[in-house]
Amino acid sequence: MKPAVSTESHPHRIPFLQGLLPFNSAQLPHDIIAGITLAALGIPEVMGYTKISGTPTVTGLYTILLPLIAFVVFGASRQLVVAADSATAAILAGTLTAVAALGSKEYIGLTSTVALTVAVMLVFARIFRLGFLADFLSRSALIGFLTGVGVQVAAGELAGLFGLAKQGHGPVMQLVSVVQRVAEASYSTTVLSLAVLAVIIGCKRLTPRAPGALIAVIGSIVASGVFNFAGHGIAVTGEVPGGLPSLFLPPLHVSEINQVLATAASCFIVIIAQSAATARAYANRYNEKGDDNADIIGLAAANAAAAFTGTFVVNGSPTKTEMVDDAGGRTQAAHLTTAVIVLLVLLFLTRPLSLLPAAVLSAIVFMIGVKLIDVKGMIELYRLQKDEFVVALLTACVVVFVDVMHGILAAVVLSLIAHARHSYHLRTRVLTRSPIGRWIDHPVAPNVLAAPGIVVYRFEADLFYANTGRFTEEVLRLVNEANPPLRWVVIDASEINNIDYTAGKTLVQLGIELDQRGVGIASVAPPTGVRHELERYRALRSGGTHREIFATVDAAVDGLRDIPPPGAAPSPVVKPE
Repeated sequence: MKPAVSTESHPHRIPFLQGLLPFNSAQLPHDIIAGITLAALGIPEVMGYTKISGTPTVTGLYTILLPLIAFVVFGASRQLVVAADSATAAILAGTLTAVAALGSKEYIGLTSTVALTVAVMLVFARIFRLGFLADFLSRSALIGFLTGVGVQVAAGELAGLFGLAKQGHGPVMQLVSVVQRVAEASYSTTVLSLAVLAVIIGCKRLTPRAPGALIAVIGSIVASGVFNFAGHGIAVTGEVPGGLPSLFLPPLHVSEINQVLATAASCFIVIIAQSAATARAYANRYNEKGDDNADIIGLAAANAAAAFTGTFVVNGSPTKTEMVDDAGGRTQAAHLTTAVIVLLVLLFLTRPLSLLPAAVLSAIVFMIGVKLIDVKGMIELYRLQKDEFVVALLTACVVVFVDVMHGILAAVVLSLIAHARHSYHLRTRVLTRSPIGRWIDHPVAPNVLAAPGIVVYRFEADLFYANTGRFTEEVLRLVNEANPPLRWVVIDASEINNIDYTAGKTLVQLGIELDQRGVGIASVAPPTGVRHELERYRALRSGGTHREIFATVDAAVDGLRDIPPPGAAPSPVVKPE
């Protein structure tokens, strides 16, 4: 485990450059090395993402120039790398093709429009403090979503590995198309693809720190120039525009608004969830105080910078963040170093990039897709939490067999259903006191008493509209089947943190019904718990009867042991001192 390094002792108060300040000169050399490493590994990766997003190769480089700098200025995380991401790139390709042809001028303009729309959504999220929305996409759903994206990405690049044109809609049809046309594959392109895959996998296995993708890119460019790949039937990238990106205002037509909003909303959910999870993880690792809402502003600025420079949506990248962290980077100085290197590439090295074989990018993207398929995570889910494995599997299937946008919706909906299901299938118990005075819990059953005529019923979840039916049913069952009849029902509410309107009214109705049966009702609610909500709903004051709230189960049982219920005696219960 990496050592925790606290930065709490030197906080700075300005709302800018929070990921860079306070400046540590001793850390700077490490950050510069990490920035060089990120450039070496990240440049081929973001160029590969353009094959997923369906945009020109140079737009990948644009995502790690001004957007990266914008997040450095406005963001708070000292580690989070903001750049092109496979998930959001796949969303673009999977949704915008409904209104524009992949790779067309109109399509490229729409990708920038989506980035600007996402920036606006993120600003609204910051204004209304919606950073908590990240918590509504469960880790299991995210594993399934990224696994589905990985299958989709890898399947989409199979044709490119063999020198074939991509055909078919969706991963299954694309795979079938490649199998049907495998006899038409280009022998030279196939050999080149296998060589690139061998270099990437070999470097990963033998020397994990070696930039396998970069070695493959440089080697293939040199070979392409020396042996004239283009003249021998191996497709190359072609002209890559040099210089700084041009500034322009993304276009938008009324007929495209619905599709742009739907695409931007899908990207927004992934960005909020993935970026927040990554930033929090690294802040915790180094004992630093994170700020989700400040990071949202940084992400908004980064996406606005992407929109105005003609590139596509950017996101907090877990893989690139780990690249920097593993190389020793601890502040956004590493990211500024990467931006400087990208600037040099754009100014002086775009001509060599035009010789890059298209199959090399296909191989790099194929490996990215394979890495996204989280087999280990799916196996762990199956072993530890089978219901969450089902959520992950269903999410992955929706992405693979329907599309990415519906996969995001499925991920959110299934996460919420899983949350509601856990809240509904709650733990309830009745308590008895052992001979040595300890409270022992038992499954809910009649005639399991805490004291003669007294049952203690513990409800271990928030009480809301979906589970009030079970609450009422179990309490009435304890009363109806008791022999001899109960005198008091004590509700242990120490595990309840919230009571909604439906539950509050249910408590009032339950109290009235028990009064009519001559059974008293009291509750246990510590001052830090739900006591004020019980009083707010007047759940313990109805029909002129006062029902006491006790601080502990012991106080409740001892105080009620010799007192008749309200229906049998007019005097109210007095809380023992």
